[in-house]
Amino acid sequence: MPGNALATPSEATVDNLQPQIEYYLYGAITAAQTVLPAMREAGAGTLLFTTGRGSVDPVPMLGNVNAAGAALRNWVINLNKELAGGGVHAAHVAINVWIGGGGPEGFPTATSDEIAP
Repeated sequence: MPGNALATPSEATVDNLQPQIEYYLYGAITAAQTVLPAMREAGAGTLLFTTGRGSVDPVPMLGNVNAAGAALRNWVINLNKELAGGGVHAAHVAINVWIGGGGPEGFPTATSDEIAP
């Protein structure tokens, strides 16, 4: 996650939301555009994107991050609908823990090894 500029929904500004949008949404779109032509040509492949749970169940203290994650989730769902029937799939997974240390106080945490045994 870029920086530590967390903002509640009422504190969200273009300045603290834009880096989150660039990180979550623009990064995913750029990555998909890189691999999608070959996947479509092959008629097979899966694009898997992930965010925190706030993309599905928002947490006010992460209002700007949640908005960017929800934008990514919406884009992925739309992309999957566009790709339907062509052998290529797009999916989103919301992970309900903070991975590693340094998360906001009170959030559940887990290591990557604990998440994906």
